Amino acid sequence: METIKFKTNIKCSGCVEKVGPLLNELTGENNWEVDLESPDRILSVNNNDIEVEKIIEAIKKLGYTIQQQIH
Repeated sequence: METIKFKTNIKCSGCVEKVGPLLNELTGENNWEVDLESPDRILSVNNNDIEVEKIIEAIKKLGYTIQQQIH
């Protein structure tokens, strides 16, 4: 299973709680995490055939910035 990473401005546990229900719905529970220790606030999503654009669109609708990290 591939992990997709995104740079975000999700900055605290309250923000994680805000995006959590949406990410759980899109990816399933325990298929994502936000690294609040990273300066880039990396959102990692275990890819289970979800379109990257759906994740980006959903996070932006909640008022956060998000950009896929290309390796």
